[in-house]
Amino acid sequence: MDHTERPLRRVVSSRGPVVEVTEDIVSLPNGATSVREVVHHPGGVCVAAVDDRGNVAVVRQYRYPFGRVLLELPAGKLEKGEDPFDAVKRELSEETGLEADKWSELGYIYVSPGISTETLYLYLATGLHQGQAHPDPNEFLDVEMMPLAELHRMALAGDIHDAKTVIGALKAKAVLDRN
Repeated sequence: MDHTERPLRRVVSSRGPVVEVTEDIVSLPNGATSVREVVHHPGGVCVAAVDDRGNVAVVRQYRYPFGRVLLELPAGKLEKGEDPFDAVKRELSEETGLEADKWSELGYIYVSPGISTETLYLYLATGLHQGQAHPDPNEFLDVEMMPLAELHRMALAGDIHDAKTVIGALKAKAVLDRN
Protein backbone atom coordinates (compact mmCIF):
# COMPACT_ATOMS: atom_id res chain seq x y z
CA MET A 1 0.00 0.00 0.00
CA ASP A 2 1.21 3.50 -0.80
CA HIS A 3 1.13 5.49 2.47
CA THR A 4 2.11 8.80 0.88
CA GLU A 5 0.16 11.88 1.88
CA ARG A 6 0.06 14.44 -0.93
CA PRO A 7 0.05 18.16 -0.20
CA LEU A 8 -2.93 20.10 -1.55
CA ARG A 9 -2.52 23.51 0.09
CA ARG A 10 -0.12 25.22 2.48
CA VAL A 11 -0.72 28.24 4.68
CA VAL A 12 2.10 29.82 6.69
CA SER A 13 0.67 30.41 10.16
CA SER A 14 3.84 31.72 11.82
CA ARG A 15 7.33 32.75 10.75
CA GLY A 16 10.06 33.49 13.29
CA PRO A 17 13.82 33.86 13.33
CA VAL A 18 14.37 30.09 13.62
CA VAL A 19 11.21 28.24 12.58
CA GLU A 20 8.25 28.57 10.25
CA VAL A 21 4.96 26.87 11.09
CA THR A 22 2.64 25.82 8.28
CA GLU A 23 -0.81 24.31 8.16
CA ASP A 24 -0.90 21.86 5.28
CA ILE A 25 -4.02 20.29 3.81
CA VAL A 26 -3.08 16.83 2.56
CA SER A 27 -4.76 14.09 0.59
CA LEU A 28 -4.62 10.77 2.46
CA PRO A 29 -4.10 7.35 0.82
CA ASN A 30 -7.83 6.62 1.15
CA GLY A 31 -8.78 9.85 -0.68
CA ALA A 32 -9.86 11.78 2.42
CA THR A 33 -8.17 15.02 3.42
CA SER A 34 -6.55 16.03 6.69
CA VAL A 35 -4.58 18.88 8.25
CA ARG A 36 -0.89 18.62 9.13
CA GLU A 37 0.72 21.34 11.23
CA VAL A 38 4.44 21.36 10.44
CA VAL A 39 7.29 23.16 12.18
CA HIS A 40 9.98 23.78 9.55
CA HIS A 41 13.38 23.88 11.29
CA PRO A 42 16.89 24.28 9.78
CA GLY A 43 18.22 21.26 11.69
CA GLY A 44 20.99 20.93 14.20
CA VAL A 45 24.02 19.10 15.49
CA CYS A 46 24.98 17.36 18.74
CA VAL A 47 28.35 16.09 19.92
CA ALA A 48 29.57 13.60 22.50
CA ALA A 49 33.08 14.96 23.15
CA VAL A 50 34.99 12.31 25.11
CA ASP A 51 38.46 12.85 26.57
CA ASP A 52 41.20 10.24 26.96
CA ARG A 53 40.00 9.44 30.51
CA GLY A 54 36.49 8.54 29.34
CA ASN A 55 34.87 11.80 30.45
CA VAL A 56 32.28 13.49 28.26
CA ALA A 57 31.55 17.22 28.01
CA VAL A 58 28.01 18.14 29.09
CA VAL A 59 26.26 21.44 29.59
CA ARG A 60 23.60 22.54 32.02
CA GLN A 61 21.26 24.95 30.34
CA TYR A 62 17.87 26.47 31.21
CA ARG A 63 15.22 25.37 28.74
CA TYR A 64 12.33 27.82 28.72
CA PRO A 65 9.62 25.48 27.31
CA PHE A 66 10.14 23.15 30.30
CA GLY A 67 10.97 25.80 32.88
CA ARG A 68 14.07 24.02 34.14
CA VAL A 69 17.76 23.39 33.69
CA LEU A 70 18.57 20.30 31.63
CA LEU A 71 21.77 18.26 31.41
CA GLU A 72 22.67 17.99 27.71
CA LEU A 73 25.42 17.19 25.28
CA PRO A 74 26.70 20.31 23.47
CA ALA A 75 24.49 21.08 20.49
CA GLY A 76 23.19 23.84 18.28
CA LYS A 77 21.22 24.71 15.19
CA LEU A 78 22.46 24.78 11.65
CA GLU A 79 22.72 28.10 9.89
CA LYS A 80 21.04 28.19 6.48
CA GLY A 81 23.14 26.11 4.06
CA GLU A 82 25.72 25.21 6.72
CA ASP A 83 27.43 21.83 6.55
CA PRO A 84 26.66 19.78 9.70
CA PHE A 85 30.34 18.95 10.28
CA ASP A 86 31.32 22.63 10.19
CA ALA A 87 28.43 23.38 12.55
CA VAL A 88 29.36 20.71 15.11
CA LYS A 89 32.97 21.91 15.28
CA ARG A 90 31.70 25.48 15.76
CA GLU A 91 29.20 24.49 18.46
CA LEU A 92 31.71 22.41 20.43
CA SER A 93 34.18 25.29 20.42
CA GLU A 94 31.57 27.95 21.26
CA GLU A 95 29.93 26.07 24.11
CA THR A 96 32.90 24.30 25.71
CA GLY A 97 36.10 25.73 24.23
CA LEU A 98 37.04 22.18 23.19
CA GLU A 99 38.57 21.17 19.88
CA ALA A 100 39.01 17.58 18.69
CA ASP A 101 41.59 15.70 16.63
CA LYS A 102 39.23 12.87 15.67
CA TRP A 103 35.58 12.97 14.62
CA SER A 104 33.13 10.14 13.95
CA GLU A 105 29.63 10.47 12.56
CA LEU A 106 26.98 8.79 14.72
CA GLY A 107 24.17 9.23 12.18
CA TYR A 108 21.18 11.53 12.28
CA ILE A 109 17.75 11.52 13.87
CA TYR A 110 14.39 13.09 13.15
CA VAL A 111 13.69 14.97 16.38
CA SER A 112 9.89 14.90 16.26
CA PRO A 113 8.78 13.49 12.89
CA GLY A 114 5.07 13.87 13.57
CA ILE A 115 5.27 17.67 13.59
CA SER A 116 8.76 18.90 12.67
CA THR A 117 11.28 18.77 9.83
CA GLU A 118 14.19 19.10 12.29
CA THR A 119 17.01 16.69 11.53
CA LEU A 120 19.79 16.43 14.12
CA TYR A 121 23.26 15.18 13.14
CA LEU A 122 25.15 13.32 15.89
CA TYR A 123 28.94 13.16 16.25
CA LEU A 124 31.60 11.67 18.51
CA ALA A 125 34.70 13.81 19.12
CA THR A 126 37.91 12.48 20.67
CA GLY A 127 41.50 13.66 21.01
CA LEU A 128 40.29 16.77 22.82
CA HIS A 129 42.24 19.94 23.62
CA GLN A 130 40.95 22.80 25.72
CA GLY A 131 40.61 26.29 24.31
CA GLN A 132 38.41 29.22 25.34
CA ALA A 133 34.61 28.87 25.25
CA HIS A 134 32.75 31.69 23.52
CA PRO A 135 29.00 31.04 23.76
CA ASP A 136 26.47 33.12 21.85
CA PRO A 137 25.49 36.36 23.67
CA ASN A 138 22.04 34.95 24.56
CA GLU A 139 23.38 31.55 25.67
CA PHE A 140 23.95 30.87 29.37
CA LEU A 141 25.30 27.45 30.32
CA ASP A 142 27.64 25.64 32.66
CA VAL A 143 30.11 23.14 31.20
CA GLU A 144 31.11 19.99 33.07
CA MET A 145 33.10 16.86 32.35
CA MET A 146 31.56 13.63 33.64
CA PRO A 147 32.28 9.95 33.02
CA LEU A 148 30.59 8.79 29.83
CA ALA A 149 29.67 5.61 31.73
CA GLU A 150 27.71 7.75 34.22
CA LEU A 151 25.89 9.67 31.47
CA HIS A 152 25.10 6.33 29.82
CA ARG A 153 23.76 4.96 33.13
CA MET A 154 21.64 8.10 33.64
CA ALA A 155 20.27 7.81 30.09
CA LEU A 156 19.24 4.18 30.65
CA ALA A 157 17.76 4.98 34.09
CA GLY A 158 15.54 7.73 32.69
CA ASP A 159 17.40 10.50 34.53
CA ILE A 160 18.19 12.32 31.26
CA HIS A 161 15.15 13.72 29.46
CA ASP A 162 16.78 15.41 26.49
CA ALA A 163 16.42 13.03 23.54
CA LYS A 164 19.60 14.05 21.71
CA THR A 165 21.63 13.50 24.87
CA VAL A 166 20.11 10.07 25.51
CA ILE A 167 20.75 8.95 21.94
CA GLY A 168 24.20 10.56 21.77
CA ALA A 169 25.30 8.95 25.04
CA LEU A 170 24.08 5.50 23.99
CA LYS A 171 25.66 5.69 20.53
CA ALA A 172 28.95 7.16 21.73
CA LYS A 173 29.40 4.49 24.41
CA ALA A 174 28.57 1.73 21.93
CA VAL A 175 31.12 3.03 19.40
CA LEU A 176 33.86 3.49 22.02
CA ASP A 177 33.19 0.08 23.57
CA ARG A 178 33.56 -1.52 20.09
CA ASN A 179 36.93 0.17 19.62
